[in-house]
Amino acid sequence: MSENEKRRIKIFDTTLRDGEQSPGCSMHINEKLDVAEALEALGVDVIEAGFPAASEGEFKAVKEIAAVVKRATVAALCRCRKEDIDKGWAAVKDAAHPRIHIFLATSPIHLEYKLRIDEDTAIEMIRSHTEYARTLAEDVEFSFEDASRTPREFLAKAARTALEAGASTLNFPDTVGYATPEEMGAMISYIRGNVPGIDRADISVHCHNDLGMATANSLAAAEAGATQIECTVNGIGERAGNAALEEVVMAVRTRGDVFGAETGIDTRLIYRVSQLVSGIVGIKLPPNKAVVGKNAFVHESGIHQHGVLANKATYEIMSPADIGVPENTLFLGKHSGKHAFNELLEEMGYSLTPEQLDAYFPRYKEIADRKKEVTRGDIDALLSGVYRRKVKRIYSLKDYEVTAYKNSASARISLDADGKVHTDRMTGDGPVDAGFKAINSLTGQNFKLVDYQVHSVSEGKDALGEATVKLASPEDGKVMTGKGISTDVLEASLIAYVNATNKLLQEE
Repeated sequence: MSENEKRRIKIFDTTLRDGEQSPGCSMHINEKLDVAEALEALGVDVIEAGFPAASEGEFKAVKEIAAVVKRATVAALCRCRKEDIDKGWAAVKDAAHPRIHIFLATSPIHLEYKLRIDEDTAIEMIRSHTEYARTLAEDVEFSFEDASRTPREFLAKAARTALEAGASTLNFPDTVGYATPEEMGAMISYIRGNVPGIDRADISVHCHNDLGMATANSLAAAEAGATQIECTVNGIGERAGNAALEEVVMAVRTRGDVFGAETGIDTRLIYRVSQLVSGIVGIKLPPNKAVVGKNAFVHESGIHQHGVLANKATYEIMSPADIGVPENTLFLGKHSGKHAFNELLEEMGYSLTPEQLDAYFPRYKEIADRKKEVTRGDIDALLSGVYRRKVKRIYSLKDYEVTAYKNSASARISLDADGKVHTDRMTGDGPVDAGFKAINSLTGQNFKLVDYQVHSVSEGKDALGEATVKLASPEDGKVMTGKGISTDVLEASLIAYVNATNKLLQEE
């Protein structure tokens, strides 16, 4: 490699596997497919589609993702079990680029208390299952779970075993987010110096954020020679989450002087993919979230504002345009026609089919009639689902009427089901409670309300309201998220509740 040539760091995205394992982040199959296609457009190298042996629903989802992804590698996670590997291979074998991803814990605490095996047994399991996976797939990744708490000599022995058995990627996770950046770098350096032939495999890391160091740990590993970083959009994942894709990618891009590396990510799509995932799982990003948070490019301090006006580089190390943040400026009024509307959408990066344009233009006109000023933020919210496969609408909100006085309220809700309108009235502690009860009565369901949030999409008293509802099935605890958008927060809330209900009914 020449002095000016940058090495390539692969981005392995596990939003659809580790990310979805986060409580309340379950996705409908259509949403998983939309996220997979968005990740491929973003330019990730590997999409970990799921854990096929977990359930038939998970197997089906991985299989469908494998069928639609054309460029990126599609990986299936498997325990060190033959039946898991068979199930994983059956799910991804028809992918353009399939990968079997096997894992086994190697730390003393996991070997003794979770697996109840000794080191020799673990080594044999690594060897035999990697060899078996290689009879099925050319691309096999082996992960040494809890690698950061595994003695170095044994970790190197395990890595040598997997490499000699045919693994093409070796992954060294900080499974419980325990390591420091210095320790992660030292671990990767030790592996590189003590595993003969390691250069013929990708060295990967998978860092969790329990102590807030997932991104720093991943980057320290990359500095030490790791060639693949495993991460998730917005850092979602079990417990405190994973290394955030947007943070890893923009750190590598912004600090090229430090890392001397690059990724294949189209950073201009980062913001849109972040918003897509946030909307689907119903987790609102903190304003101060690095890279994609609402305040990431906002300057309130007078001295900061003065510096930015003089030269943006005084306080901005990245440009909003670098990650595709739309400018929140006024652009159309309620008298604007469909042609002008479409021209603005194309300028914002949207490409709607004639059918989509016909569907969204009347909804834009509704917003324009209700609001004096329509911003690009409003349009992004309106079109947040434009590229999504539609979840079948078993029910849709047709009409509603609410009366309320102090702690008592009554809601009359009308739902459309297969062209027939059904109406019911219920009372509750407030208009939202009464409305939700009426929807339950009309659908014959008793789903548990797990979470309910309302946020404004833009500024001002006439801002669009975005409601998020999480419902859980009383039978299996499955949680689905519904979202609704309207200038009327009650209407947005009812739409969100109906959408979550539709998803859960299709999961049953």
